[in-house]
Amino acid sequence: MRIVAAPNPYKGSLGAPDAAVAMAAGVRDVIPNAEVVEVPVADGGEGTVEALVAARGGELVTACVHGPLGDAVDAVFGIIDGGRTAIVELAAASGLPLLPPERRDPQVTSTYGFGELLEAARRRGVDRIIAGIGGSATNDAGAGMGQALGYRLLDNVGDELPPGGLALRRLARIDGSGVDPAWAGIDVEVAVDVTNPLTGPEGASAVYGPQKGATPEMVRELDAALTRFAEVAGWEIADLPGAGAAGGAGAGLVRFLGAHLTRGAPLVVEASGLDAALPGARMVLTGEGRVDAQTAYGKGPVEVARRARAVGVPAVLIAGSRGPGWEAVLAEGVAFVEALVTDGDRAAIEEAESRAPELLRAATARACRRLLG
Repeated sequence: MRIVAAPNPYKGSLGAPDAAVAMAAGVRDVIPNAEVVEVPVADGGEGTVEALVAARGGELVTACVHGPLGDAVDAVFGIIDGGRTAIVELAAASGLPLLPPERRDPQVTSTYGFGELLEAARRRGVDRIIAGIGGSATNDAGAGMGQALGYRLLDNVGDELPPGGLALRRLARIDGSGVDPAWAGIDVEVAVDVTNPLTGPEGASAVYGPQKGATPEMVRELDAALTRFAEVAGWEIADLPGAGAAGGAGAGLVRFLGAHLTRGAPLVVEASGLDAALPGARMVLTGEGRVDAQTAYGKGPVEVARRARAVGVPAVLIAGSRGPGWEAVLAEGVAFVEALVTDGDRAAIEEAESRAPELLRAATARACRRLLG
């Protein structure tokens, strides 16, 4: 009997590869001779690099880059497909967790290090880059990234703009003469799970600026700065769904690299190789840390369930915990949801985070007994 273990990361507890290992152990507790195919997945957020490298037998590479405020950061990216595809995460170089709360300031934080990470990936000889851009500390429309790649962002007297989103108020011209022409041959696909435009009340500054340290006044100034970026870079990028992702880095990736903004879960799950593992499987196990109404809106586990349903394979979702609206996943191909802890038990959830491998293994065993009778 063949069973596929295709979990998302369990945020704060387990990466997707370790979750797949725990699931496989739970399966074998019930079906000792089962063939368990481990295909860790993600949806473009934290853990995407780790999941795809594990699923595809790839390689992790470390590059020293500049962090959001210029400090040195060791950022990891992945290489898969025999060296043809790189997987990068913006958060590895320019992420909010890299800064303590007292140093967070989206007026000056920069995606420069993310640009360095992209350049390090390109120099490995790849012809495709998949970029996950969740979790940024920045609000600079990817301006720093562009500068790291060789673009010059100039004011009206020809001086280079300093780092940070606020400086974009003075943007007058973008000069791309210093960009390596090899970038023209690289297919850049960006995993996004938000549809926010670049500017306005639903834009990057208004919606995501406060969580990065922006006051109401900063939000207004940053939105004006991104508006100026759109005026110079081209308004056609500003209203693309996902342009406002990662402080406008979605728009910047389109402008500077001709990138394609794509829904994260389908892009990453397809890259994991899940489709090849599903035919002939008795069931697929997936899951993530918290399953609620949002899970049905494009998260990795639901993408796994949809693909399993398309080939007639039942999907079981194993959740760390269940929140309001979790039942929505049942309409997306999920046969049932097994949880590690009782709904609403905060103390149990905290305990589960420290005992995640053990409890995920036990929950998987329960799910196998339930599905197989």
